[in-house]
Amino acid sequence: MDLYKELCAIAGADAVAVNEPMERHTTFRIGGPADWFVTPSRTEEVRGIIELCRQQSIPYYIIGNGSNLLVGDKGYRGVIIQVYRKMSGISTEGERIRAQAGALLSKVAAAAYSAGLTGMEFASGIPGTLGGAVRMNAGAYGGEMAQVLESATVLTTEGEVLTLPVEKMGLGYRTSIVSRMDYVVLEAVLSLSRGDREEIRARMDELKQKRVSKQPLEFGSAGSTFKRPEGYFAGKLIEDAGLRGFRIGDAQVSEKHCGFVINRGNATAAEVYELMEEVIRRVEENSGVKLEPEVRRIGEF
Repeated sequence: MDLYKELCAIAGADAVAVNEPMERHTTFRIGGPADWFVTPSRTEEVRGIIELCRQQSIPYYIIGNGSNLLVGDKGYRGVIIQVYRKMSGISTEGERIRAQAGALLSKVAAAAYSAGLTGMEFASGIPGTLGGAVRMNAGAYGGEMAQVLESATVLTTEGEVLTLPVEKMGLGYRTSIVSRMDYVVLEAVLSLSRGDREEIRARMDELKQKRVSKQPLEFGSAGSTFKRPEGYFAGKLIEDAGLRGFRIGDAQVSEKHCGFVINRGNATAAEVYELMEEVIRRVEENSGVKLEPEVRRIGEF
């Protein structure tokens, strides 16, 4: 109760929940209760919560809208800090877009379209937030954050707020200095260019149709489950190993796209994890390539 009171003092009582089911906050729709779940609305609150957790040696974890995340069935022993709706402001400044970390990529792409700016079309269907996208240099259909990011404002583990230009972000395939140094993204500035609004809309519609036709959007998932091995495609390797439609309980390799592990409705985190491990084992056995999960795994299984 002492921690609860201290969290409330930092972020307000309406921002703190106890034993919050994480299935409500992940795109997998899976996850047991987090001991404490906090939704800060300002940088100072994020800093204060992290400082409190560090002082009391309490584990904490930052999430956005919970895409790319698998939370254990027994939940998370510690504090989940959700940087999402309360920190999701977006503004346009000429050919730049400034957005807070909790803004959905789809909303940022929509703002770019409204302003007649091109460059964010690739991100219009990615289900994550801007903060998560910067952290992992998210990408799709030939585009990635490295192509549009101008700078990012981050909170370091020491509580310092830094604004880093893109050349100091260390962006690579699904990685950045943010993930390597365990920084927290607070906001980012994107540098786009003027474009034809009809062409921008046409490209967004084209990519949406590709997603609808090729990805299992009707089921809970964390997006692409495995990183793309150099020189290969994870989905093709999984299919070649005879695993299309392979399932354990209600966890299944999507029949629509083998690169996705889906929750058919009542999958447990343990089933998803067991399935992922079996896929890794069989793909390596079949092709000699060891797949690496793209999905982050936290909590007790």
